[in-house]
Amino acid sequence: MEVKAVSMCRLVKGGDLNHHGTLFAGRGAEWFVEAGFIAAASLTAPEKTVCVKIHGMVFTRPVKKGSLIRCESKVVLAGRTSLVAYVKIMIHPTDEFVVDGFLTFINVDSHGKPAPHGLSIEAVSPEDVELQAKAKAL
Repeated sequence: MEVKAVSMCRLVKGGDLNHHGTLFAGRGAEWFVEAGFIAAASLTAPEKTVCVKIHGMVFTRPVKKGSLIRCESKVVLAGRTSLVAYVKIMIHPTDEFVVDGFLTFINVDSHGKPAPHGLSIEAVSPEDVELQAKAKAL
């Protein structure tokens, strides 16, 4: 299956801020994981998808209250039971880069044990080929 991106937007509100008046990293991490989960669960099922690891999430700039952020996510690698999603967060509509990274999800059975998902991911674009190589190196 070819890599397909999923997008979601969030409004940064007062309750999302840290003591510096910018986006709290914990809230950003929550949205980061949610975006990756949506991409992974759209290929399997929400009840079968569990996040097991966040790889390399480094914020590059503060995000102010009232900002709209756009989270783009896509599954770039499939193992036997795992799916690795790439997530990139940007300020909308300027596309100023905020953070990116990878997340590993596991497909589980009704008992919570890893179960094969039967998926394979075909990277076609140069960007997706590069992301898949990075995901394999994690």
